[in-house]
Amino acid sequence: MIDKLHNVAPVVPSASTQAATAARTQTAPAQTQPAFGAMLQQQIQQRAQTVNFSKHALARAEERGIELTPDLMGKLADSVSKAHEKGAKNILAFSDSQAFIINIPYGRVITTMSGEEMRQNIFTNIDGAVLL
Repeated sequence: MIDKLHNVAPVVPSASTQAATAARTQTAPAQTQPAFGAMLQQQIQQRAQTVNFSKHALARAEERGIELTPDLMGKLADSVSKAHEKGAKNILAFSDSQAFIINIPYGRVITTMSGEEMRQNIFTNIDGAVLL
């Protein structure tokens, strides 16, 4: 089989193929879109400023009579932002009447507790606490 491949001439692209390739590789005019790194930072900051509740946390809040008011949501979002700036991963955000365990990278409330339940629990696997 190798014997059949003697005297093979190299394939040379035609002038029209070379022109088309050159046209594709020319630099495009500068676009006004932000760089990928800037877009990524913007998304991270937006995620850090919002708070979501897991299904478990929503069920616990309802069971325990914790009302999720706009004021409370704002305080939780502020807590997430502050903890994100400090590099925390899981925090306890609490007041005298309620507590929230929040996963900072995802901005997600994992569970909620009433004031009475806080007195009966030990909080583990948190690396920060924020007073609401």
